[in-house]
Order: sequence, then C-alpha cells, then structure tokens
Amino acid sequence: MGNLYYPHLMQPLDLGFTTLKNRVMMGSMHVGLEDRLWHFNEMAAYFAERARGGVALIVTGGFSPNRAGDLLPFGSKLVSRWQIPFHKKVTTAVHEAESKILLQILHAGRYGYTPFNVAPSAIKAPINRFKPRELSSKGIYKTIDDYVRCARLARKAGYDGVEIMGSEGYFICQMLNTRTNHRTDEWGGTYEKRMRFPIEVVRRIRESVGSDFIIMFRISMLDLVEDGSTIEEVIELAQALEQSGVTLLNTGIGWHEARVPTIATSVPRAAFAEVTARVKSAVGIPVVASNRINMPDVGEDIISSGAADMISMARPFLADPEWVNKAAEGRTDEINTCIACNQACLDNVFANKRASCLVNPRAAHETRLLYTPVLKARNIAVVGAGPAGLSCATVAAQRGHKVTLFEASGEIGGQFNYACKIPGKEEFWETIRYYLKQIELHDIDLRLNTKVTAEMLRTSGFDDVVIASGVAPRIPKIPGIDHPKVVTYQEVLSNTIKPGSKVAVMGAGGIGFDMCEYLTHENTSPTLDKEIWMREWGVDGSNETRGGLVPADVLPSPRKIYMLQRKTSRFGQGLNKTSGWVHRAVVKMKGVETIGGVSYDKIDDQGLHITITAGTQSEAVNERRVLDVDHIVLCTGQVSVNVLYKELEQDDSKTCQLHLVGGAERAGELDAERAIRLASELAAAL
Repeated sequence: MGNLYYPHLMQPLDLGFTTLKNRVMMGSMHVGLEDRLWHFNEMAAYFAERARGGVALIVTGGFSPNRAGDLLPFGSKLVSRWQIPFHKKVTTAVHEAESKILLQILHAGRYGYTPFNVAPSAIKAPINRFKPRELSSKGIYKTIDDYVRCARLARKAGYDGVEIMGSEGYFICQMLNTRTNHRTDEWGGTYEKRMRFPIEVVRRIRESVGSDFIIMFRISMLDLVEDGSTIEEVIELAQALEQSGVTLLNTGIGWHEARVPTIATSVPRAAFAEVTARVKSAVGIPVVASNRINMPDVGEDIISSGAADMISMARPFLADPEWVNKAAEGRTDEINTCIACNQACLDNVFANKRASCLVNPRAAHETRLLYTPVLKARNIAVVGAGPAGLSCATVAAQRGHKVTLFEASGEIGGQFNYACKIPGKEEFWETIRYYLKQIELHDIDLRLNTKVTAEMLRTSGFDDVVIASGVAPRIPKIPGIDHPKVVTYQEVLSNTIKPGSKVAVMGAGGIGFDMCEYLTHENTSPTLDKEIWMREWGVDGSNETRGGLVPADVLPSPRKIYMLQRKTSRFGQGLNKTSGWVHRAVVKMKGVETIGGVSYDKIDDQGLHITITAGTQSEAVNERRVLDVDHIVLCTGQVSVNVLYKELEQDDSKTCQLHLVGGAERAGELDAERAIRLASELAAAL
C-alpha cells in the first residue's frame, strides 16, 4: 500500500541491481567537515542523523580525484588506500541507519582556489584570482585515470556509488563548453570531441567498478552563461552518458560565475523543473530534479507530473534532518523549512568556516550541540517571541522544561514578520509556521498581547528568565526628523504608512536593500510568479537558447527611489557574500538611484536636504541637493530593547537566573543567525 500523504514521493525507486526506499535524495553540499580527516567522526554523525530521518540516498560534499582538482588548498580528496578507514566511519554510520550514500567526485578545474589549478585552456575564471594551467593531452588521460582510482577507492570504502560532478562550471563543464575550451586537439573543437572527457570518465569507471555500483552524473542542464550549452547538446550528452553506464542523471543549474541566482530565497520554488523534464523525456534512466525544492508538496508535484523520477535537496536537510519521516507521516507542518537564506551555510563555506543552518544551529554540530532531556524541569520565562525567543523557548521545552513565552504584540515572529513581506523573502513565513507548531507540540504557555513587567517576573516563581525583547529602529539626530514625511521601516512593512511615489531610503545595509526591493514592487513578487522571475532575469527555462539566456524584460518600479548612505564605499558591501550580489542586481535593474557620501542636513516640507561629498579628503567637492520626496524611510540601524533586563539586573532581591539573548543583547544588522544560534545554545545549557 502506498503512502497516504505523498504516494509518488515515498514510492521506492528500482535501479535494477538495488532499490532506493523513496524518491528523496540529500544532494551534495560541502559543509567543511570533509577537508580534515579528524572531522570524519562528526561527518558520520551528521550524515547518520539525516539517514535516520528517512532519506533514501545521500551524496557527500565534493572530493577531488587529485591535487590539481582541489577546490581549496589541502582540500578534500580521495586518492589513497590509507584514507579508506576514515571514509568507512561515514558509510558504516549511514548503512546502519538504512540509507545509501554516494561519494561525489569533484574536480574544480579553473575554480580551484590554488596556484596549482588546471583547466582545458588557460582562461582565468572571473570569480578566481588564480589563472589555471592548460592541461596537456597526456594530463587529461592521467586525470581520467585519477577519476577511476577515486571511484575504486570509494567502492572499497563502502560507498554505494559515486556522483560525478559535471555541472556548476567545474572542470567537466569547462571541458564541454567553448567558453572555456579553446583546444584544437582530440579534446576540443566539435561538441563530440568536447564531450569525450565525461564519456570516457563514465565508461572507464563502469568498467572498473562493475555493474552493481551506482554512477550518478550531475549534468548541467542550464548553464546560464554566454557560450554555454543548448538543450540539444545537453540531451546528446545525457543519451551518451546513459549508453556509457550512468545509473542516474542529477540536475545541475547554472555555473558559479553566472549572473542569475539559482538557489537564493528569491528564486521561485522548483523554478527549473521544466528543463529537467525535457531531459527526462529523452533518456531511459531515472532523472533527479534539483534547486529550490524545500517542501513535500513541491516534490510530489514534480514526480507525479512526470518531470523527474526523484528530487534532490541539500540545504533543506540542514534545516531538518527528519524531513522525510515527517512528510511520510503527514507531519508536514512540523518540518523546519529551509528558507534559502544562505547565511549560515554557503556564506560560512565561502568564508572557510563550517556550514550550519540559520533555522537549525545543530546542523554539522550534531556532536557538540546536544538537546538532551533534562533530569529536573525548571520553570522558565522567555520574554519576546522573535527568532531568539522562539528558539530558546522551543529548545528548552523540547528538553522537558516548563516554558512560558511572553509577547507584547498579537503574533509571534518578531523581525521575521517584517522580513517575510519583502518580495523574495516569503519563505520566512515557513519559520513562523514551524515555531507555532512547536509551541503547540511542546505545550509552551504562549501569552500574546502581554506587556511584561519586572514585578510580574519577580512574583511568578520562575527559575530562569530569558530576555529576548528584540530591537527597535534607530532614529538618527537630524533637524526635522519628526517631520510627517519621516517613517521607519517597521511602519512601512506593517502597512501603517503607504509610501508615496517618490521615496528616499536612508541607509544601505540589509534593511535598506530590503526596503528598496519592497518599494520597487507593487502587489507582485517575482518569487511567486515564475514567468515574471524568468523574464526579469533573462532566463530561458527550456534552454532553447545557448546557455539558457535571453534579454531581460524588467517590470518598471512603481516609484522613484533614492537609496542613501553616509559611506563612500560600494553599496551593499556588507551584504552576505552569496546573496548580496542578487540584492545589488535587483536594486540596479529596478532603477534605484544610489547616492553615497551623504550628510543629512535637514528635513522639511521641501523634502530631504543633503550634502554629497565626492573626491579625496584633500580635494573634497561638496554638492548640496534637495530630494523632493513624499516619504523618507529610516533604515539607519537598530537599538536593543533591554530596559526590562537592566531593571531586573539591578534588583538584588531577584531569585531567578537572568539571561539576555538576540537583538536585546546585540542589535546587529538583523542577525537572525547569531540570535537563533546563541539562544539555542543557551536553552541546551539550562
């Protein structure tokens, strides 16, 4: 009998020599545990927790087949028999949890951030400071041998197969496309010659490992770069890979140097399933869909429609290792949904830190951050139901403490209630939904519309009081700041104020960029309308055009927007590394006028009076302007709301333990990642 809730998603997948227990795969993602052998015990715990959560197939982060393919200096690679015992820790842990696991073989090519990187041609990548050395024909044959050696070692280490990374602009992509392959020998020129390398890799691996070993190939179905592949070439490659012995085809979307977002939260869910469906219709082996799939209904629709045979998710398994079990049991509202923010995962990876997850700080820290049941329950008050307060309250209650959660407003969520109103950040609603369900499941006493006083907390018998009262907008000292034209970002996003047709946004941090995106969209969000999103980013989702690129068709902004900052540095310089460029691109495409080096002189009926300083300090040129605007939106930072904490801290008669977390402790640039992590760590220690 099939699954009652998601019958297609939970159906087994027969691969001939082995069967996957459902259609859900944990896709490859480098988390920083792969590079050092002394982290393999932690990596085993990380994967085992996801395996116990029900996923059928897991793919590791990328391991290079040789030093020239390293992504980072001394990065992860599998090249010798002495490494096998370390990998067996991982494969044994996954198999004991009744799941299967593949080792991803990834040769970085010109993306390798080392001076030893190689490529088909000596063409420097725009995202790398190191220019690659052109690999000789002999070197290419040697590289094929190295792929084969890596696959053999993976089999000896207990892996159920390998995934060959052939997308995202890595070495195999570089071999396939004229953008990066200018060779005139047997490995360049015609497409048949350019695709010879991946075909030889697959053919040789299949000969070496036998017929009962999974070979999955991650094929770039939509390059999103100039001189990329067409759908005809992708299908030609897919069919040749099938003939060469590939078991599964996995979807890859976009090169890392592409100027189109592919996994950011603003990308519509399952945005690229159409191109996967095109390839699936042309081959006889199972095909896996990927990118921005984060909830079971999305996966069920993909498989039931015939667009793919399986779905791949990476970050959603950081957010919730129990994703599959919860879906199979009809507990979808309990899933801690990936909001695709990238703040604790990809941003950490690109900073050479261990990846984790904003909504689940335990991710990749399973042996360190433990939510163990308590021996004696404590009576805990948490004041403030923003991200920090919610995290602290739910973890403490999950461990067995008695928790009362106070919130002054009529809803939980705090700053997330503002974030989810920004076009492209609708996913933040899912986190609020998740916490509401956790409050119900763990019997937390939620008291909304309750303004807490120190006297209330003194007389209620709490053992611990956690102040998570959040932040308030910072109001700068400018003449005329109390003028009716001046509003805060909270007033705009709560619909207290409807901005006029000409608006100045004061501040160019994360909140300022969010406000510009909000103001340049009216009653529509491209994230919720895939056709609009594709048009605005210039994407041909069917990949009929080379590289899948077409001229962008941007909907005009309904308002004239100025974004101002005091600094003279580049706008958005402090935004997150992996998603900041997306926000900068949207602001530019919507015609926002950015003005740096600004001094705010005064605000009156005429508008915002500013002085713009340009040039060097010794040769500064000052220009005075008056911006005739209807409203001035303050996005000038935040201040902590911690009066209650200070009052309790000074009370020598208190009998409770006092704690301060979240924005009330430090008013950062809406740093939800830090707030949730520290609140979870506090709750784990109570």
